[in-house]
Amino acid sequence: MKLISSAIVLALAGANVHAVPAFDEVRAAYRSSDAELLDRHGVAIQSLRIDMAVRRLPWVALGDISPALPAAVLQAEDQRFYEHNGVDWSAAAKAAWDNLFRTRPRGASTITMQLAALLDPALQPVAKGRNWGQKWDQVTAARELDAQWSKQQIMEAYLNMVSYRGELQGVGAAARSMFGKAPSGLDSSESVILASLLRAPAAGQKMVAQRACSLAHELQLPSTCSEIQLRIIVAWSRPQLAGKLAPAPQVAQQLLTRSGQAVRSTLDGGLQRHAQAVLRQQLAALNGRNVNDGAVVVLENASGEILAYVGNAGGSDVDGVAALRQAGSTLKPFLYELALERKQITAASLMDDTAIDISTGSGMYAPQNYDKGYKGYVSARTSLASSLNVPAVRTLMMTGMERFHERLRDVGLSSLTQPAEYYGYSLALGSAEVSLLELANAYRVLANGGMYSAAMLAPQAAKAPQPRRVLDARAAFIVSDILADRAARSLTFGLKNELATTFWAAVKTGTSKDMRDNWCVGYSEKYTVGVWVGNFNGQSMWDVSGVSGAAPVWRDVMDYLHRSTASRAPKPPAGVVRQQIAYQPELESARGEWFIAGTESPLVTLVHDEHRAPKILYPGDASILALDPDIPDATQRVFFLAQGGQGLRWQLDGEPLAQASTDYAWRPTPGQHQLALIDANATPIATTRFQVRGVSQQ
Repeated sequence: MKLISSAIVLALAGANVHAVPAFDEVRAAYRSSDAELLDRHGVAIQSLRIDMAVRRLPWVALGDISPALPAAVLQAEDQRFYEHNGVDWSAAAKAAWDNLFRTRPRGASTITMQLAALLDPALQPVAKGRNWGQKWDQVTAARELDAQWSKQQIMEAYLNMVSYRGELQGVGAAARSMFGKAPSGLDSSESVILASLLRAPAAGQKMVAQRACSLAHELQLPSTCSEIQLRIIVAWSRPQLAGKLAPAPQVAQQLLTRSGQAVRSTLDGGLQRHAQAVLRQQLAALNGRNVNDGAVVVLENASGEILAYVGNAGGSDVDGVAALRQAGSTLKPFLYELALERKQITAASLMDDTAIDISTGSGMYAPQNYDKGYKGYVSARTSLASSLNVPAVRTLMMTGMERFHERLRDVGLSSLTQPAEYYGYSLALGSAEVSLLELANAYRVLANGGMYSAAMLAPQAAKAPQPRRVLDARAAFIVSDILADRAARSLTFGLKNELATTFWAAVKTGTSKDMRDNWCVGYSEKYTVGVWVGNFNGQSMWDVSGVSGAAPVWRDVMDYLHRSTASRAPKPPAGVVRQQIAYQPELESARGEWFIAGTESPLVTLVHDEHRAPKILYPGDASILALDPDIPDATQRVFFLAQGGQGLRWQLDGEPLAQASTDYAWRPTPGQHQLALIDANATPIATTRFQVRGVSQQ
């Protein structure tokens, strides 16, 4: 028979052969070969095998074992179990007499004697069998066991510790692996099969069938030999015992490998399974766009406990929550928070979203927006909410790369190990690699008004470290208000999208260079949710934006969290004031705006800049454009681009067109053309002449 687990051996090895351990000690020292991951409610959600020598499941109480099994075991192993005191002397005498005349010796070990050998390695037989000293020690230990333990305790421990077949040790593993059921569900046929395995766990099907058939006859069971044989064939052909459904394998690897038993985590089992299912559904929907992988993490804002941790959708060993990927635009909120905190800008400040070339040590850097166009002058609120790239780079030039780099480290992005110069101005657009867990926890800092604390997967046994302030509470509040402003983000995303929840939530999307990574991270009053989708192998996605990629998963998880829980906007901290503002010229609508006290202003005016006099950037004067004969006329466009076009309009060949504050797409026609920027009085401010050559296909 196989030994009990090494944990019990170590616990009892110090005792001599006559020192009988208490039943409670043996049960407490028992170790399942599978460690279980429990959620925050104590419900098992994941198992992980940690002992490869044997296969054991958790200890099973005698009351949870079908009565058919003890009855079969008693008939097969120890019919006078309830009558003797641990040793059946009459059976021993008969066995000794029979062994004088038989070539195959017969044993007379009682269940209690077998249990004594399971508890003490010194009593285990060696290759030549037990010597007389071992036999006497086994008898002595069995008598002491019987004197100190109840018969029910002896039977319970024996059924949990004895080997049945192969690596299966204990009734829990045997019943589950061989018959696919709990020990409480074993019927009489299954019980005689298990009892027949005790004398020779390695016996073949034919021998086990003979023993089980004979045992069923002795017990006068209705089972036929043919039925028992069929049960054995099915049991032997069943696949090996498998672990439970794996909704949290990455968490199990982190927590269970450090412990041999059930470990309680901070996860919420229902939320974990829902997040995993939603991620799988979204990846299936994006299958035609080369999106194969994703990850989700959910944090509780107040405690930092991780409520859901989906490292991947189930088809990979990669942990997408911990893997490093380019952050994209998800770093912008921390850049604007820094500029607000330093009072370099306000949420109402006008930001310049026009073409810019920045000289760097490695050449010219020319950031572009996601849509390749420019919006002219827009407020900082609109710049952040609509995720405009050029204003973000200009903001980084104000704050300085070193300060911004330090700020990202402050909010917990430990992967930014290179100096600020390594990332350059593209740091504003998320060129640095971060993990989803650290990024989500950084957003949790914003949700908590600038207070940082680490995220955790296991409940804190001791008092958790006190949160520390890393962001200005006033600036963090204003950034949260911006990220929750669906009107401010409508310039890029429109009013109706997956970011527009029915409850208060602040959210930001991000897409890395070449569409390799797609993020959506946001928070409500109580929860922070982070989602990443892309490809673990680094391949680019095909035409997937933040709203169409990660955002649907974020929205679904957020809706699940708030199906019966409200989310209220945060209260403004001390030192924040609300001021009604207007713009001159009217670049944005008049509205109420939040300011850090002392920075408020009722009027935001665009100061004339001689270096930014109104100018037509494209097409240039005397340009010659050519129609493409391979492209239908209806789809060909020329984009008019202006500098300082706020308050002006486009005029082509004397006909007024749209406002010049944004790019204008014109369908070209052959011939000479004159393009102008005109003011409210139709006075030309800047003009250019260009020619379109080619033959129209119409």
